[in-house]
Amino acid sequence: MALGFERNLVIIPAMSSLLVAESIRVEFGALVAVSDVSFELEGGQLLGLIGPNGAGKTTLMRVLAGLHSPTCGAAFVLGNPILGVDEIVRQHVAFAPDSPPAYEELTIQQFLEFIGGAYRLSRREAAERIDYWLEQLWLVDKRGTLIKNLSRGMRQRVTLARTFLPNPHVILMDEPLIGLDPAGRIQLRRVLSMLRHQGCAMVVSSHILADLEDVATHIGIIEQGRILRWNTKDSMVHDDGARRSYRLKVVDGFDGVAVSLETIPGVTHLTREDHTYMFEYDSSEQAAAEILRRLIEAQVPVASFTPLRATLEDVYLQAGVRQVD
Repeated sequence: MALGFERNLVIIPAMSSLLVAESIRVEFGALVAVSDVSFELEGGQLLGLIGPNGAGKTTLMRVLAGLHSPTCGAAFVLGNPILGVDEIVRQHVAFAPDSPPAYEELTIQQFLEFIGGAYRLSRREAAERIDYWLEQLWLVDKRGTLIKNLSRGMRQRVTLARTFLPNPHVILMDEPLIGLDPAGRIQLRRVLSMLRHQGCAMVVSSHILADLEDVATHIGIIEQGRILRWNTKDSMVHDDGARRSYRLKVVDGFDGVAVSLETIPGVTHLTREDHTYMFEYDSSEQAAAEILRRLIEAQVPVASFTPLRATLEDVYLQAGVRQVD
């Protein structure tokens, strides 16, 4: 499996998991910030970590990055303990905090060259990677600007460039979408999808759930330091109940839809807004095909027929997460 770009390929060793959290627990006196969290991520998987402020997301990611020692438990990257004697393993991990430090008196170009030197990249290799990420993150025109003169959103883009520059196998990002404008958020989602398909394992915490829904393969809902729910994103948002909501839109000028729907056994919660009807019915694909067939046989001019699924926001609200005081 390859990771990187056309000019900077890094080969990931064949193994099942790139990142493993094993019974991680972090205590600050009587406060349990992270409570016995365990999970594994393989290459190509992105965990969206969601929860209220103070739930333990940042503390957990600092442990995974090797920046904080857990009270007990351990984190493993490429099969090696992140806090083991072989410190080289930490070079395979990149962590982007929500308030990243930067050298204010350096330009973007100078700062990224410094980061490249810290990772012992050759000047040529660093230059290629810097050019690549400045282009990907729309910073080419700003490369000569002092960091102290950048807006919050531009600083966030510099943080992303710094994070991706060493071609890490594991990427940890704490609220990376904060400060980005809509175009920047779209571009970051594209970059995360690209990195995921290239084989990175990623953990991303964000309060912008709609963006996570686009890129995450797994979702972990964390409350008071413990994982309240964990599953694949598709399983998390899939309606596992026997019934689901449907949206039906008909061609303007046809008024017999309500009567047609009411004659179908099992249709409930029927509402109408202009030419769009919402109702609940059996959740199976066979049931959806059957009700559409009956509507067409009744000569209902169907413009669109959409089975609806829960959003990640719906899942989060239904999980009953308590706000941390």
